[in-house]
Amino acid sequence: MKLEFVLDGKLVQLDHEPQETLAEVLRNRCHLTGLKVSCEVQVCGACTALVDDLPVSACTYLAYEARGRRVTTIEGIGDGERLHPIQKAFLDEFAFQCGFCTPGMILAAKALLHENDAPTDAEVVNYMDGNLCRCTGYLPILRAIRRAAALMRDREREHP
Repeated sequence: MKLEFVLDGKLVQLDHEPQETLAEVLRNRCHLTGLKVSCEVQVCGACTALVDDLPVSACTYLAYEARGRRVTTIEGIGDGERLHPIQKAFLDEFAFQCGFCTPGMILAAKALLHENDAPTDAEVVNYMDGNLCRCTGYLPILRAIRRAAALMRDREREHP
């Protein structure tokens, strides 16, 4: 089957099998390995990608469903050599350890901050509920998302 979508700002056209998931297409056909596949049942969040700015579990989201949409991966959120404020905040707050869950966490946080630029702690915890981390605990991640929200608000004020 033919598939066309915008991937990290660039038009992608490729052939794929009807049963292929977005995770399989991104990892195997587009060679973007930041997205991780772990549980394969929409529980862990490691496979989070953004489709039209909304988080999806790419391990169960059929690639065909992405046709005509905008897909964002961890590889596409930075600005060249400059980290996205969420990536910077995760580094600053040491909100990762093994790093397996980090791309999914960052993309889920990006979706949250797109919807709500000043979430409360309870809103962050609720939104991030579908992204599991087995290493860091969640306090550094919570601090990183709060820091990212502040960085993004500051950036928006500087460059409206």
